[in-house]
Amino acid sequence: MRRRRPTGEADERALTSPWAIVFFQRHRDDDRSRSARGADFLEACPTGVRADLVAIVKAVAEAPPMKFAGGGQWQAMHGDMAGYYEARTRGPRKRLYRLFCLLERDAPGLPGPSLVILTGMDKPNESAFSEVDYRRVRSLGDEYRGRTPRSIEA
Repeated sequence: MRRRRPTGEADERALTSPWAIVFFQRHRDDDRSRSARGADFLEACPTGVRADLVAIVKAVAEAPPMKFAGGGQWQAMHGDMAGYYEARTRGPRKRLYRLFCLLERDAPGLPGPSLVILTGMDKPNESAFSEVDYRRVRSLGDEYRGRTPRSIEA
């Protein structure tokens, strides 16, 4: 698959300027509480893990994403998760913490090119998330993409 080459001012800005960081906030029609699962996950993380994940996401957004070389801290996913990205860190007792994100260059409701934090999960070291776990992430991604303008935390 060939990568699309930048063709206009918006594409050039996405390649050279910092990106916004936003949290997907569920729409009232899908979740009465309008939860922002990525923000909720970060809030529940141990302080050091939260600081690490926030630092990773900030570094990616400032690079911007297409220029970020993160040494395993920021990974493009593959297979059924192609198009998703994860910020990765290790916490106490080697527990693994992940933030699942999307990148959008231009979509109604966003402040410009944006790194969108969908949700997060953690797992014991040397274990894998299940297909059900990944299906939940994809479901949130589908819900996010299905709304125009995009539903993000204000």
